[in-house]
Amino acid sequence: MKCGFVMPFGDARDAANLATAAEASGWDGFFVWDSVWGVDAAVMLAAAAMNTGSIRLGTMITPVSRHRPWKLAGEWAALDNLSGGRMILSVGLGAIDTGFEAFGEVVDKRQRAELLDEGLEIVTGLWAGQPFSYQGRHYTVQPTDFMVPAPPVQQPRVPIWVVGAWPRQRSMQRAARWDGLLPNKLNEQGEHEKATPEDIAVMRDYLIKERGNSGLQGFDIVVEGKTPGNDPEAAAAELRPWESAGATWWIEADWQADKAEQVLKRIQQGPPTRKID
Repeated sequence: MKCGFVMPFGDARDAANLATAAEASGWDGFFVWDSVWGVDAAVMLAAAAMNTGSIRLGTMITPVSRHRPWKLAGEWAALDNLSGGRMILSVGLGAIDTGFEAFGEVVDKRQRAELLDEGLEIVTGLWAGQPFSYQGRHYTVQPTDFMVPAPPVQQPRVPIWVVGAWPRQRSMQRAARWDGLLPNKLNEQGEHEKATPEDIAVMRDYLIKERGNSGLQGFDIVVEGKTPGNDPEAAAAELRPWESAGATWWIEADWQADKAEQVLKRIQQGPPTRKID
């Protein structure tokens, strides 16, 4: 099981410094948030890429409806080349209470889902090369040979992790089409609920059936939580049920952390899968 760390706040310099510390401390991935109004995620990831050499880098998460797909494609192809093929693009509908209405972003859930689906088709189509054309409900793209950028290093694409709302079939089918699941459990009232390892096992079985012959080869199931950095044995024990259920990545997330020293300390304590002397 791989372990990543998501930076709860900070600017590009913080991203560079904390990603460097995460790489030195044995973490497998370093992630930043993609805000409506705030420090640009691509800039933070570029800073992190320039200061690291092996750790995977990405977002938690990018709401595709807020981005022009061709700009998103260009940014992530450039980042993948800059990092030597280390990027992971995590996507979803996004949380509208993070500034969507304040800046006139689309808030309707169905429309955001349509923009997500069309956006991903365009992003990956552009990564695959020209000539590329697309005709959708929201976007139209014609082939172009004007200053076409280099494709991503990773082929056939930068891995795309997608939020899947369980047990919403359409949402789960969307995640199954790509490279990873960010599970989001809903109760009967449609409210968010904390997923359990048992829930993850059920989602894993669903994905295996949905993906058919390809199964889960090359597919990630990504869970998020908080472990005690000062107790390696307890931290490792917290991960075992998730790994047994089929999770392939653990993302250490403390969204309440409000001091850089606090974040750096947890990073330097190492991932919850670190070896115990």
